[in-house]
Amino acid sequence: MEEMDFNPEIFTLTDEEGVEHEFELMDVMEVDGNTYYALVPYSEDPEAALEEDTELVILKAGADDDGVDFLTTIDNDEEYDRIGNMFIDRISQMLEEDFEEEEEA
Repeated sequence: MEEMDFNPEIFTLTDEEGVEHEFELMDVMEVDGNTYYALVPYSEDPEAALEEDTELVILKAGADDDGVDFLTTIDNDEEYDRIGNMFIDRISQMLEEDFEEEEEA
């Protein structure tokens, strides 16, 4: 079986207190002209990451008046739930497809 080299896309985000946190990008989706990012906290140890109860973080892309891009939380509960459920469905489907491919190999 061929070993694949997996290099996750890592985002370093700064919270409101100025503390930096690393997140791994799981998926990106455009809905109604907005771009949304699904991220999980990054861990260099994949086995430890699997054991943790990881929460999916959903952020929305935006730009300030100077055109500088940023990611922000989604304050609207209905929008957050709708986009979050779409990401969960997409990620679940991707994982199922990966699992099926591994079983066939």
